[in-house]
Amino acid sequence: METPAQDGLIHSLSNYNLETTISRLESLIAEKEMQIIAKLDHAASAQKIGKELHPTTLLLFGNPYAGTPLMQEIQTIGIDLPQKYLIWEDQEKKVWITHNDPVYMSARHNIEDNEAILKKITAALQTIATAAGN
Repeated sequence: METPAQDGLIHSLSNYNLETTISRLESLIAEKEMQIIAKLDHAASAQKIGKELHPTTLLLFGNPYAGTPLMQEIQTIGIDLPQKYLIWEDQEKKVWITHNDPVYMSARHNIEDNEAILKKITAALQTIATAAGN
């Protein structure tokens, strides 16, 4: 399977299984002094209703020092915050780490005054995803 393409999403292929990838992400997020707010196992939720879903876990995490200035400029960006990583296994058992593209989010919400923060968030998200998967 080639990298999925959807507007506003960035996909990174992991060299690890789902559980190891999640564990690595959690450690890297903590190292960057961000807080994991929630962890949702979509596949386990599907199983509760008798449905099957490839392994899929959502990590919500953030840092109010980065998110608050963006919400002070345009409060609606709060719908896209906190940050998220979707860790999922495709039909070929490849594990992917997907996150929102901060540049796309800033355009969606007409963010204009926080370019430095957006660059920092963009770099941090990709650095963490790359490190977790390699």
